[in-house]
Amino acid sequence: MRKLLASLAITMGAVGAAHADLEADADAAAGKEKAVACAACHGQEGISPSGAFPNLAGQQASYLAKQIMDIRDGNRVVPEMAGQVDSFSDQNAWDVAKFYADKNAALGQADSDELLVEHGRELYRAGDMAKGIPACAACHTPTGQGIGTAVYPALSGQHTDYTMATLQDFAAGDRANDPASIMRDIASKMSDRDMEAVANYVLGLN
Repeated sequence: MRKLLASLAITMGAVGAAHADLEADADAAAGKEKAVACAACHGQEGISPSGAFPNLAGQQASYLAKQIMDIRDGNRVVPEMAGQVDSFSDQNAWDVAKFYADKNAALGQADSDELLVEHGRELYRAGDMAKGIPACAACHTPTGQGIGTAVYPALSGQHTDYTMATLQDFAAGDRANDPASIMRDIASKMSDRDMEAVANYVLGLN
C-alpha cells in the first residue's frame, strides 16, 4: 500500500508541471467547433444519452486531453473512436478538452440499495486495506472532482455501466494507459461486487 501511495504522489508531481502550459493555452471556442462530431455519442452538452459512452461535461481538461491523444496515438484502443481523432493535433485535443471541462457536470442518482451504497461509500472513502485497495477519494477527491494537475479524472455523475466497464478493462489489462499501472493494480484486486458498488456510488456523488 505504501509503495502504491508513493507512486501516486510521484505521478502527481511529474505530470502536473508538464501539462500546465498546454492547458493554459487551451481554447474552448475552437474546441466547440472540433467537438461537433462528438455529440453523437457524448451528447450536445457532453452528457451522454447512453451508459455505454462516458459523460465528458465537467471532466478534468488534462485527463480528457490525455485520453484523446492516447487514442490518437494507439496507446488506448477504443473501437468506437476509430478514426475520430486521427487528425487531431495536441492543440486540438486540449481545445476539445477545455470545451467539455467548462460544461456543467452530469447529476446522477445512485441505486437506493442501502447495502450497495454503503459498500461503495466505504470503498470510495476508505478503501479496503485487507485487499490492498486504497480509497478512491485519495486520487479522485472526496467529492469526485478529480485532480487536474495529476491527470486524475472526475468521477462524479459518471454512468454506472461505463465506470464498471472501465474497471473491468483495467483489471483484465485490456486498458493500459494508466500512469505507473495504478488503476490496473487497484482494479485487479476488486471483485465484481466492489466494482458495482463503487460505480453506483460515484454516479450519485454530486
